[in-house]
Amino acid sequence: QVQLVESGGGLVQAGGSLRLSCTASGGTFEHYNMGWFRQAPGKERDFVALVTWNGRTTYYSDSVRGRFTISRDNAKNSVYLQMNSLKPEDTAVYYCAANVGYSDHAASGQYDYWGQGTQVTVSS
Repeated sequence: QVQLVESGGGLVQAGGSLRLSCTASGGTFEHYNMGWFRQAPGKERDFVALVTWNGRTTYYSDSVRGRFTISRDNAKNSVYLQMNSLKPEDTAVYYCAANVGYSDHAASGQYDYWGQGTQVTVSS
C-alpha cells in the first residue's frame, strides 16, 4: 500500500509561483508513474501533469503547458510540481496520484493511489 502526502500549497497572487511536493511511502517509488490532478469547487477532478517512472516522459494539460513543470527525485521518493505564472483559474485542491501503468494518462480512474490534497488559491 502506497501512501502519498502533498505539501506546498497556499495563497499566492496572480503571476506568482508555488512548488508542490508529494512524498511517497510504503512502496517502491520508482515502480510508479506519478501524476498531479486538481479539483476546483463544483467541478470534476482534472488531469494536470504526469511524469513516467524513470522521469523520461512528461505530459501536461493544455491549460498548464508552458507554465507548470513536473519532476521527480526517485532517491527522495518525491514528485514535484513547479507552478509559475499562476492565474486565478488555477485555484483548486491539487492531488498527487500514482499508477503502475496506463492507457490514458489523463484518466483519474487509471491511478491506483491518491494523496489527501493540498489547497492552492490564486488571488487576482
